[in-house]
Amino acid sequence: MTTHQYYIFDTPAGFCGIAWNDVGITRFQLPSRTAEATERNLLRRIPDGAPAKPPVEIAAAVAAVKRYFSGEEIDFTSLTLDLGEQDPFFKAVYAAARRVGWGDTTTYGALAKQLGAGPEAARDVGVAMAKNPVALIIPCHRVLAAGGKIGGFSAPGGSTAKMRMLELEGVQVGPAPAAQQSFGF
Repeated sequence: MTTHQYYIFDTPAGFCGIAWNDVGITRFQLPSRTAEATERNLLRRIPDGAPAKPPVEIAAAVAAVKRYFSGEEIDFTSLTLDLGEQDPFFKAVYAAARRVGWGDTTTYGALAKQLGAGPEAARDVGVAMAKNPVALIIPCHRVLAAGGKIGGFSAPGGSTAKMRMLELEGVQVGPAPAAQQSFGF
C-alpha cells in the first residue's frame, strides 16, 4: 500500500486538505472551519497519511484551489489523480464529470445517458458522486438532480456548500427570479 502524504491549507472558504502519493492526488477535502476538522476528515479516509510539504505539482494544485475559492475561473483537468482501485463505472463517471467546466452543470441522469446507461443508472452516478475522493477536482458540485434541483452533497456543509460553490461559478440553482412583479392581489 502506498503511503499518502497530505497538506492542510487555508483558503477564502476555509481550510482544505489535499493528499497524494507517488502517482498523483488521492484525496481532496473541501473547506471546513478549522484546520483540525479538515485534518480529522482527511485522516478518516487516509489513516496512513503523514503531513508533508507539497511537491511542485501539489503546490500548484493548492495555489489553484486558493484562486478558485477567491472566485477565479480554474480548470483542474490537468491535475494528475490516483483514484486507486475504483469500480470501472465510477471511473467512467469521474472522467465524464471532469469534463463539466466552470459555470456549467449536468444531471445525474444526463451523465448516465452520456455513459450509455439507462435512466436507472442515475442513482449509481449519484453514488459515485457521493464517494468522489477528490471533490472539486472532480467537480461533483456541478452534477445536479433531475429538473436542475440541487440534489445531495456529502461534503462538509452539505447542499449549502454545493450551492455556494455553484454561485461562486455564477450558476443559479432553483427557480429563476420573476421577470415581472405581481399585481399584488
